[in-house]
Formats: sequence, C-alpha cells, structure tokens
Amino acid sequence: MSNTMRSLDSWVQYLSENEIPVLRQTVRSMAAARANIDMVNGREISSLVLNDPMMTLRVFAYIRPFHGKRVLQEITTVAHATMMLGVEPFFRHFEHLTEIENVLKPHPQAMLRLLQVIRRAQRAARYAYIWATWRVDLNIEEVTVAALLHDTAEIMMLCFAPQQAMQIYALQQADHHMRSATAQERILGFPLRDLQQALCKHWQLPELLLNLIDDGKADIPRVKNVKLAADLARHSANGWDDPALPDDYTAIEALLNISHEDLMNKLGLQQEASK
Repeated sequence: MSNTMRSLDSWVQYLSENEIPVLRQTVRSMAAARANIDMVNGREISSLVLNDPMMTLRVFAYIRPFHGKRVLQEITTVAHATMMLGVEPFFRHFEHLTEIENVLKPHPQAMLRLLQVIRRAQRAARYAYIWATWRVDLNIEEVTVAALLHDTAEIMMLCFAPQQAMQIYALQQADHHMRSATAQERILGFPLRDLQQALCKHWQLPELLLNLIDDGKADIPRVKNVKLAADLARHSANGWDDPALPDDYTAIEALLNISHEDLMNKLGLQQEASK
C-alpha cells in the first residue's frame, strides 16, 4: 500500500477486498467446537466469537446479505446470527480461517501492537457489558458488540497497512500531546473514524451497530455507554495514572448515576477513591 494514497474511497476498497483474519486461538477454538458440534450451543458460539473482534466482524459481514426477505429485523447479535444460520452451516462457512499471526509474521511490531489493541477492545467490551447490565439495557449484547468493534479501522490498518499504522503511532510517541485524529490525518489524510464508518457501510453492517460506534451520537445513552467503555479501555492501557482518566470517571459516574467511590470499587481501584 503506497504512502501517497490519500483517498478515503481507495483505502476502503483496499482494506475491504482483503479476507479478515482472526486470532490463531480463535481458529483452534473453532476447530475444537466443530469436533464436538453436537454438544455446542449458541451461547458457547457467541462466547467464542465475542472474544475476537475480527471474528465478530467476519460474522456480521457474512450475515448481512441474509437480511431482507428472510428476516423481519436486523441481526445485531452473534446469538441471533447463529440461530438464523444454524450451528452446522455456521461452522461449515467458517471452517477455513486465515490466522493474523501468519499475515503479520513479517511485521512483528505491528503484531504486538495489534494484540494490544485487541486486548483493549476485549476490555472495552467487558466494561460496556457491565455498564449496560447496570443500566438495564434492553439488549446488552448489542452494546457489547459495538464496544468490541469500536476500533475496527485501527485493527484493519494494523492487519493490512502495518507500516502506515506504525507511522501514526510513532508520531504520537514523539509528541504525547498530539491527538490521535491529528496523527491519523497527517499520515492518511483523514481520521480513522471516517474510515471506520465508510468500511462498516461498505460491509453493510447493521445500522444499529453503525450508530452505536458513532461517537458523534454520544448524547444517546447507549452510544455513550460504548464510547466511554472504549475511552476507559484506551486510557487505562497507558496506566491508571493517565491524565485523561479523571474526565472518564466523571462521565461514567454521570452515565451510571453512581458516586466516585462506587465506580472505583467496581474498577477495583479502591485506593484511588480514598485520595
């Protein structure tokens, strides 16, 4: 991929024409589940898929064409997708998966960074799940999926444009005050949030999920739930002394209508609450 390519559309075309790889552990877990297919249920499949943001993305990118005449509403959860497809067809379609560890073998630093981003996405999904439960959200898995997919564009860049992705990180490492969007625009010509929305529309992901990962709609409580979960996961990945965390705490406390002490207890940071 050329460094000179600045068109958003050309990036969407390039990234979307590649097969989405998944974690090697996901491939192994899928194989183990397939070997015991008569014992596997939809809940176990959901748990397996939702541990890997790339596998989750593959499921929704595959299931979208089945919308329309065959279903009366959008498929917005892995559980619904599995139920609609059937367990055997699900495993049959995803029998041959590309491992990201093989794709990024020539780029070990990008692979390391990708694993960090995936761990961050997993943590964001856990936060979103807990908060959605606390808020008595009507469909907790939708919020969980949205948090897991919140940084899809960053993941895709690391997979298929590792040099450019690492250039963005290098700019931020050189200037800790530089905003992520600024670094992204310098390298790509646009922020990753624009690429993410364009990619998700190209894949025809459910409109509901598109809205839930759109930070511009954070005045909606469910979207705010997702955004704050992603923010907390990203900032805490830098250490629990990250200067952005106090603002995160304040926003989360307002969303959940809880005290600072209660939030610190939920996060396992009781000492922080006593300061």
